[in-house]
Amino acid sequence: MQTTDVDLSCQILPDVLGGRIETATPLRHNEGNAATGGIWRVRGPGGTAILKVAQPPSGTAGSSWPTSDEPTHYNYWRREVLAYTTGLAGRVYADAGIAVPEPLATGTRPGGAVELWLADVPGVPGTSWPVPRLGAFAHELGAAQARWAGRVPDLPWLSRRWLAQYLDHGPSRVVWIDRDEHWNHPLAEVWPAGVRQCLRQLWERRDRYRAAAEAQPRTLCHLDVWPTNLIDDAGTSVLLDWSFIGDGAIGEDAANLIVDSVTDGLIDAVLLPEITATVTDGYLAGLRDGGFTGSPDPVRRAIAICGAAKYCWFGPAVLSRVLRDGTFGHPQYGQDEGGQAAVDRLRGLVELLAAWAGDLP
Repeated sequence: MQTTDVDLSCQILPDVLGGRIETATPLRHNEGNAATGGIWRVRGPGGTAILKVAQPPSGTAGSSWPTSDEPTHYNYWRREVLAYTTGLAGRVYADAGIAVPEPLATGTRPGGAVELWLADVPGVPGTSWPVPRLGAFAHELGAAQARWAGRVPDLPWLSRRWLAQYLDHGPSRVVWIDRDEHWNHPLAEVWPAGVRQCLRQLWERRDRYRAAAEAQPRTLCHLDVWPTNLIDDAGTSVLLDWSFIGDGAIGEDAANLIVDSVTDGLIDAVLLPEITATVTDGYLAGLRDGGFTGSPDPVRRAIAICGAAKYCWFGPAVLSRVLRDGTFGHPQYGQDEGGQAAVDRLRGLVELLAAWAGDLP
């Protein structure tokens, strides 16, 4: 638990705290993201609030998630603050029943970092949701994105070409396998040979998949939809972390939810087929109910193409880590007990990615 550093550096306190900080508990997040200076649950005599510090570029090289002062950059450091302070985050999906934490206050620190204070939302985290609850959220997401189809707001700070920038800046750092002996290593043999070949081709032809994803119909996307960013507050879906909001493809967020439900072991990977079917059907039904008039088959294909494009690196990254380190996982979210356990657990996911990759001629 960290208390003093947060207490001394805060420029403003929301009224809900009751005038002072008693404790500040660090919350789990991607510590490799250069735009985030930390996230805490802060308690005062009046209650709790969430503090998230957005920090400007420092010039330090080597971050796996570099940030930028450029407003259209995929990881623009001020985007989430703007999403809340302009009210866009609160209204973007509200008509479909998706809420966001109430913004309480903002303050600027002497070094330029910005404090974003948000309401501490109670409820069940998305990592504990049953599959039908994920499907219900997917329906809400589809209904919301149907209303933004073809009319993404012309705001200068929304992300543009997020997927292309993400693929250019991040995943290539974690893939180093490129030879037959890597792909045919005994640890990898639990993945069928045809799947491994497809994953290898997906990585080698990733530019084609990225282009295909960018060619899909556009809507206003969250671009980081996964269970850790979801809370069920007495039946209301609350969506967190609006750092990437911007132009994206129909189906892009649905694909992300499917894959990232199981990548880090947050939800049992045995449930992946049910998650895939339930989220896809829910999203399609939501699009229809939201007024989207397109055929469902192209949307199913868009989900597949976007998922294959975004996670083109995943299969080779797993093998890279397993062969180099003997394990796999994200240090902030979970680690498998060993390399073979990781490869075994993720067989269904890489088979899904291989199948999705087959949707591109």
